[in-house]
Amino acid sequence: MDAVSTLQLKLTRLRWAAVLSLLALIVLSLLWERWLSPIRPGGSWLMLKAVPLLLPLRGLLNGKRYTYQWSSLLILAYLTEGLVRATSDTGTSQALAVLEAVLSGIYFTSVLMFCYDTRPSLSNPALKKSRKKTK
Repeated sequence: MDAVSTLQLKLTRLRWAAVLSLLALIVLSLLWERWLSPIRPGGSWLMLKAVPLLLPLRGLLNGKRYTYQWSSLLILAYLTEGLVRATSDTGTSQALAVLEAVLSGIYFTSVLMFCYDTRPSLSNPALKKSRKKTK
């Protein structure tokens, strides 16, 4: 296997890791706040936190690098919520918060690795040379 096909395989795996963790996070948010452990009986409006997660989905599926970049900032809010609720909630809500933090961490890591591997210096060696500092 040559270097290009190895990189393509790695990028495909990272894309699917990001997409699947995002989809799992959307489903988790809806189930958590509607049925599994809502703040109020019968569900709460907090399930609408899944809506912003729908925004990057199309760009992720199309492999748009810019979407990967800005969504890495969006996911930090969900990582923070998961960590805070994992340490402050109890019971089912605490377990769901841990799952949210894990899924957010997987998403964040896969997105950062995708952005790193698709940086311009890989596809344009001349750009890499021009970025080197001269003494």
